[in-house]
Amino acid sequence: MKNNILLHPIISPVGSRLIIAIVLSVCLIILSGCQALTQKDDGVIRLTLWQGINPPANRDVFQKLVDKFNQTHSDIQVESIFAGGLEQQMPKILAAVVGNVPPDILSFYPQVTGQLVELDAIRPLEDWLETSPLKSRISPNSLEALTLNGHLWSIPLCTSNIGIFYRPRLFQAAGITQTPRTWEELREVAQKLTIDKNGDHKPEQYGILLPLGKSEWTVFTWLPFLWSAGGEIITDNQPNLTTEAAVRALQLWQDLIKDGSAKLSAPDRGYEEDDFIAGRVAMQITGPWTYIMKSNVDYQVFPMPANVEQATAIGDGNMFVMKTTPAREQAALKFLEFVLSEEFQTEWSIGTGFLPVNIKSAQSEAFQQFINQKPVLKTFLEQMPVARGRPIIAGYNALSDSLGRAIEATLLGESPAKALKTAQERLDLIWHIDTLRAQATEIIHSTSEFALSGFHQPE
Repeated sequence: MKNNILLHPIISPVGSRLIIAIVLSVCLIILSGCQALTQKDDGVIRLTLWQGINPPANRDVFQKLVDKFNQTHSDIQVESIFAGGLEQQMPKILAAVVGNVPPDILSFYPQVTGQLVELDAIRPLEDWLETSPLKSRISPNSLEALTLNGHLWSIPLCTSNIGIFYRPRLFQAAGITQTPRTWEELREVAQKLTIDKNGDHKPEQYGILLPLGKSEWTVFTWLPFLWSAGGEIITDNQPNLTTEAAVRALQLWQDLIKDGSAKLSAPDRGYEEDDFIAGRVAMQITGPWTYIMKSNVDYQVFPMPANVEQATAIGDGNMFVMKTTPAREQAALKFLEFVLSEEFQTEWSIGTGFLPVNIKSAQSEAFQQFINQKPVLKTFLEQMPVARGRPIIAGYNALSDSLGRAIEATLLGESPAKALKTAQERLDLIWHIDTLRAQATEIIHSTSEFALSGFHQPE
């Protein structure tokens, strides 16, 4: 069982340094298995790319595209290495940066951006993209969500968003002819779809599945409801969870539980589709990457229901260029050009179900034929103009964890206002400590520069 951080809000500086040292030491040993072989002196730049692409079928699609790049670039060869799942990758990434042995290219989720920027580990990309003809072919909101402090720090490997999958057969059996467009309609439809045959208050069929747990998946699927209510989680670069919109969005989820029409997932397993496929729930919040689309059950999808405005969350993967040497960075940018190309985006999207970020790819005959075979994808394409990315600030992980705890507490019976207040208080403490740490680091850095300047007095 994991320790509850609320019981240990502050670890002593010595203890934290010891823990970090142990973790980084272990990870540096592990890194030997993630690094490319010693570079050969044959004029070929061999790049290492770390990725955590899942499921394996999607990884195979990516590898075929990497092979295609290597076949057409005799002077650059990319080695794609599966570095484990997202949770497994982060310690390796931090250890690689600290140990000065980073990969050349990193495929990771964009919410790690702020942390990598603070570590001075990644190269800004706006200077490269501004001079590239590819910029006009990339969906603008895909790039806006990746900008921090005026700089573009990564490019999208792919994009998508979330909607609500449903079982048409179950809708028909319940006499429902229209999919819900508002929160109120969602609640009504969920009640109609809930079936308790013997009255034991344990329905054989629930209206909708809601994700229990404090994981990123829970936060990811709840944020569209917050945005739809007109809310934000960051105000003036500070976390702000105790808003009226946040309370309303949490209240909706709690109302679905109180109505008896929502089934809670297993803890931190809200992405699993077993209940949907088995007919134990009639609706599930997820995206086109879901196994549902590869199953044999009947399914359709409708846009996220609206409150004040329409909103959904972007689900994407990104490519970062790590700081190495100018020659290696330029070679990495060549691979990024390939990733953004119509050829790559079309083949990747058809092979995985993600949406292309290249506009020409989305308009291509091959992709149009694909979405005609998978018409549910049109819903996700139509939602892209209202799709939003999660914050990429340095403290996002702490913010997400605190917000996830508030969502979980609400689903288990806590009042939304109280759950959010507790989360905000916890987050304020963490934010304050992080601010002090950043200020201390800056002072140490400035002092070191001043001290070193004494050794370079003018003659």
